[in-house]
Amino acid sequence: MRMRKLFAVLTMALTMVFPAALAAADTLRVATDATFPPMEFVQNGQRAGFDIDLIEALAKAMGKQVQWIDIDFKGLVPGLVANRFDVAASAIYITDERKKVVDFTDPYYNGGLTVIVHKDNKAINTPADLAGKKVSVQVGTKSVNFLKENYPAVQRVEVEKNQEMFDLLLVGRVDAVVTGRPAAGQFAKAQPSVRLLDAALTTEQYGYALRKDETALMAQFNQALQKLKADGTYDKLVAKWFGAGK
Repeated sequence: MRMRKLFAVLTMALTMVFPAALAAADTLRVATDATFPPMEFVQNGQRAGFDIDLIEALAKAMGKQVQWIDIDFKGLVPGLVANRFDVAASAIYITDERKKVVDFTDPYYNGGLTVIVHKDNKAINTPADLAGKKVSVQVGTKSVNFLKENYPAVQRVEVEKNQEMFDLLLVGRVDAVVTGRPAAGQFAKAQPSVRLLDAALTTEQYGYALRKDETALMAQFNQALQKLKADGTYDKLVAKWFGAGK
């Protein structure tokens, strides 16, 4: 009798554990800071953007579901390393510094740092003109260290969220914004009172960050990305969010 009860208990436990394990294996925990349109943002209460659509398409190609996790940008890499999620997908530039602690998928889009100023600002026409000026940047992004290393005379105004940078520019509390080209272009389209400098600060590539021990998942991501590029899905998403020919 005791053996039958023990067997029943073990059977129930296995029935509960294995479906949970299978569900976890079929689920990608993906973290993002949805404040960077058109890459990721909130629209009508729902996440939207190029990264959101591309991750969903990649997951579908891999036979997985996506569990989205919202987090501040500066917490993406630390949270990934701490195994709070499986993937960091938030317009993250592939840099040597980040590659010391995480791995990146193949690049999925080209970007770069650029400068935004008021349209009537005649004092800033080239990156060199930033010296001595107040420039807003988002903490945790490449913009911070780039300005430290290359434009030390800039007065950096560091903020938590992408939108805060733009708000400071619009109310005149800073002279310029340094941020990624996709978000900068989106903002300039929506705000005719600002302009982008012709000269870009850098040319960068975006990648999705994974832990260094996730080699199998990395291979799946890169294979799925190749598939989406081959079947036209990738080009459709690029056209949707950036326009044809981008």
